[in-house]
Amino acid sequence: MLGIAAAVLFVIAFLISAADITTNDVFSSMNLMLLGLTLLALHVAGIGAGRRPSRRR
Repeated sequence: MLGIAAAVLFVIAFLISAADITTNDVFSSMNLMLLGLTLLALHVAGIGAGRRPSRRR
């Protein structure tokens, strides 16, 4: 799930950069790319994977 959110942020950052849209400092393409990288790192680390750890009996 976090990987999908990261992909969406990368697309939005690309569109802002490609269209040369001026935004405020919070929604700049660099900040969106860094948020996407953070979400991607969390996804690779296994956080938000949607799986529950199995119980040992």
